[in-house]
Amino acid sequence: MRITEAAKRLGMSPRMLRYREALGLLPPVRNQGAHRRFGPEELAAVAQGVELEKRFDISPAELAFALRMLSEPTVAQAVRELGLRIGRVQAPRRALDFEKEKALRLLQRRP
Repeated sequence: MRITEAAKRLGMSPRMLRYREALGLLPPVRNQGAHRRFGPEELAAVAQGVELEKRFDISPAELAFALRMLSEPTVAQAVRELGLRIGRVQAPRRALDFEKEKALRLLQRRP
């Protein structure tokens, strides 16, 4: 189906559907024609994206960035570093730190 019909079925404007496509929130185009055709897979992907946006109160752009973080390790690392710096992400505990803390607790219990 064409974009107008797909947008109508999804309860959004064709412009919003094009915006989602520009953000990379639709499966890749399978046909080489002049216009994208929407099938069940594309409609389900858009509907799933809209559901995630509502559930987590995020915008389509935020969802697109989250997908980028999942697919690009350098972006994920840069965001993690920022999270550590501002205290929103905790540094992972190393095994040696855990063992050191465990030994100190055991030593403190000794009479």
